[in-house]
Amino acid sequence: MNIDNNDILIRLRYALDLKNTEMVDIFKLGGIELSKDEVLKVLTKSMDEELEEDMIEEENYIPCDDEMFESFLNGFITFKRGKQEPKPGQTDRPEITYEHVNNLLLKKVKIALSLTSEDMIEILELADVHITKGELGAILRREGHKNYRICGDRYARNFLKGLAIRYRD
Repeated sequence: MNIDNNDILIRLRYALDLKNTEMVDIFKLGGIELSKDEVLKVLTKSMDEELEEDMIEEENYIPCDDEMFESFLNGFITFKRGKQEPKPGQTDRPEITYEHVNNLLLKKVKIALSLTSEDMIEILELADVHITKGELGAILRREGHKNYRICGDRYARNFLKGLAIRYRD
């Protein structure tokens, strides 16, 4: 089962117990203006892709594309760590990278929550997933690096599950 960006946001919101108003604020910090109602439409699960067009009415569901997802994650970093002053020559908003979404999720949540690699390994172990520091490092590398590895849905799902165990229990 593939997870889409909407599903990841739903799971992340649950894991970190984010309120609807906080979600609106986070999107705004990432440069996307959404109302509370629109956020709720983004936080709607999509159906199986074959059924999606027939089952979901446009007015009840807003798909979260990669740009919206990355903007949310950038806003989440600002929400958790505060606004950083841009360095000389740097733009106000972070550049959208269009990297593989699962890798992006792990990287940006790691930054937002000030997690160490050891913290991330522990979070994955809470969900019964064992990963070495080297494997994690490959997932966290920049796309194009010779040791870069794509983060599969299994790792992303279990990372979100581990976050829920760590932050909600």
